[in-house]
Amino acid sequence: MSSTQCTLDGFLGGRLTIAQPKHGFRAGHDTVLLAAGVPAETGSAVLELGAGAGAASLCLAARLGDVRVRGIEIDPELVALANENAARNAMAGRVHFEVGDAAALGDAEEWDHVFFNPPFHPATGQQSPRLTRDRAMRDRCNAIGGWMRNALALTRPGGTVTAMVRTDRVDDIVSVAEGHGARIVFPLFPRRGAVSKRSIVQIAKGRPGSLGVAVGLILHEADGRNTDAAEAVLRHGFQLRLA
Repeated sequence: MSSTQCTLDGFLGGRLTIAQPKHGFRAGHDTVLLAAGVPAETGSAVLELGAGAGAASLCLAARLGDVRVRGIEIDPELVALANENAARNAMAGRVHFEVGDAAALGDAEEWDHVFFNPPFHPATGQQSPRLTRDRAMRDRCNAIGGWMRNALALTRPGGTVTAMVRTDRVDDIVSVAEGHGARIVFPLFPRRGAVSKRSIVQIAKGRPGSLGVAVGLILHEADGRNTDAAEAVLRHGFQLRLA
């Protein structure tokens, strides 16, 4: 993908510089928040499904200096761009991206943590004229369920699966994970008093427990500024503790 087809964007207050396509799916606040919700530790092995240009994996790796991340993406051009981004941010030695299908990935390795931001707009939603954006955004074949089932299969007992979804589709994803471990829903609110539009769902595989709903995070003040709690995650790279 040529440089004229991309923009260079700063993440985590400028700690990361990420090239991403001018058109199609573009990483933003959801991407950073998802990465912040993954409870990885130093030495963890982490897998991202549907990695795009690599922003989420690189945000996670920026938070933890000794974590190994592998990203899977179906679009070869985005895989090449993601690996360029890993090199651009001096992380190529521990963050790597490969071509693969997030819903059908077979892997001999069990991962400490798996995370993903699936296509979550309903198949009946407006179709984008750009195939890459449509594939990334519109759930044409129950990607939410397929990605979650595959993520659970790839996660070791005691590990976690973390996903960003539309709040009105939380039931679609937590129902697939029923019986696999404790489940937590962490709603994200645009502002105080507003209805949540996005939620982070996390499953602790094999850990006893039922479905819980956290207090969540308010993203913006009434004047549009980020709240202090959101700013700590979005600009300063703090972990988002879901439970």
